[in-house]
Amino acid sequence: MRICVIAVGKLRDRALRDLFATYSERLPWPVSVIEIAERGSGPPALRVRREGEDLRRRLPDGPLIALDGTGADLTSEALADTLARYRDDGAGTVSFAIGGADGHAAETLAAADLVLSFGKATWPHRLVRVMLAEQVYRASAILARHPYHRR
Repeated sequence: MRICVIAVGKLRDRALRDLFATYSERLPWPVSVIEIAERGSGPPALRVRREGEDLRRRLPDGPLIALDGTGADLTSEALADTLARYRDDGAGTVSFAIGGADGHAAETLAAADLVLSFGKATWPHRLVRVMLAEQVYRASAILARHPYHRR
């Protein structure tokens, strides 16, 4: 199984890129990142729609998990179970979509197999990519019964 992170915007901060790489390189699954250009001009609804179209055009085949504040607030164990189910069902790639500053287009959320939230707090998009990498790594550690995840 492969992991694809498809995100609106570039991760410019070197420290955050390094931290993302730290977790990604620990994964048993290869990780690819697709960055979608932000649509900076125009009204927010138009930007979201265009970013969503660009994102959906670039999606690989396989399950899609969209990160959005309206989504399910899963435990790390539940995320691990979800990834294990996709893996066991033969998914070649599981994609995680991170929207732009104004969120995801309704069509992207509707296309998702799962809409996932990292809680009710608002998180900066540049941190979400790192948080996602850590949670996917934690899920892989849970599945491998590695002591990284202690409860």
